[in-house]
Amino acid sequence: MVSAHPTTPDRLVDARLPDGRRVDMVLRDGRIAAVEPHRSDADAHGDTVIRCGGALVLPALVEGHCHLDKTFLGAPWQPHLSAGSLRERIAHEKVLREQIGVPVAERATALAERMVSLGTGYARSHVDIDPETKLSGLHALLEVRAALRDRIGIQLVAFPQSGILTAPGVADLLDAALADGADLIGGLDPAGFDADVDGHLDVVFGLADRHGAGIDIHLHDGGTLGTSQLRAIADRTRALGLGGKVTVSHAYALGQVDGGELDRTAAALATAGVAIMTNGPAGTMPPVLPLRDHGVSVFAGSDNIRDAWWPYGTGDMLERATIIGLNGGLMSDDDLTLAAAMITDSAATALGLTDYGLHLGSRADLVVVAATGVPEAVASHPERLWVLHGGRVVAAA
Repeated sequence: MVSAHPTTPDRLVDARLPDGRRVDMVLRDGRIAAVEPHRSDADAHGDTVIRCGGALVLPALVEGHCHLDKTFLGAPWQPHLSAGSLRERIAHEKVLREQIGVPVAERATALAERMVSLGTGYARSHVDIDPETKLSGLHALLEVRAALRDRIGIQLVAFPQSGILTAPGVADLLDAALADGADLIGGLDPAGFDADVDGHLDVVFGLADRHGAGIDIHLHDGGTLGTSQLRAIADRTRALGLGGKVTVSHAYALGQVDGGELDRTAAALATAGVAIMTNGPAGTMPPVLPLRDHGVSVFAGSDNIRDAWWPYGTGDMLERATIIGLNGGLMSDDDLTLAAAMITDSAATALGLTDYGLHLGSRADLVVVAATGVPEAVASHPERLWVLHGGRVVAAA
């Protein structure tokens, strides 16, 4: 355990990079100013030095998909209510939302602070926009984002949990949400929930174009119904020049179709620059390795964490990488390194983060973990020794 630490260190001494080199990393003005081979005398003095002792340093972990407004963390334990359909689950959630008794901002802060302690420096959170909550959840999360901006960066997706076309007024609410500070526009099963693929996507892509916003669409529809929608999203992305700004979350269909349909759809996604987010569900998760071979960007998120959708979840992105590795058959060291990229570099790219990484000039958003290499970090759930955001220590073991 670390007993004391400088608030703003000027060096990480004897840190192990992902490529195995042991280095001394100089920090200045919240950025990486130098990366030098480790010198045995470098940690002999200085009160503003973090002595890593050969522990692995990674860029800050990235939570690619969560729901800060939904979590029950910070509230008493809530027994799970089973549901037979997506609509029934949404209805149960609305009931629990009224009964929980702890404000959204308080619960979201509890989860965000847990994420920080586990090394997450950036998170993309969806926030419900529906006829009942309107923009109240968004405004609560905007306050949380502002309060925690020196510890974690938060992107917000205006998410139509109750649909767009089937929920009167939601299209206008989504427009208002983007005007009020949401970063991206979301969507939900254009065919399976709203029963109108073109109408649903007209709203989503129209608002993205009008506001210059990114897109992150939940797609649970399976089989060829799902893959046809993925290709429709790719077509619109390419037509509007939105490559690199569009994500489809879950995309279970990619794990349910045969090779020809998968190849066709993956090629469309790669050409358009549409990323896929997965939380690693067994049996129906997108096949990570074939998608990578097609050039599709795949990254990771936790999705729901201790809420009405399921009682599980810890907010630990290294644990999430393990889940994806186990369910996706990622076993070799190269595969485990790919799993780690899904919670670091690939996720950062999907979120449009700049100045991210372990390079000269990158922001000093770092996590030092008790491991000697990346595969071990994914497989062993190591202790987080130090967490830095913008060069400041925001958590320590």
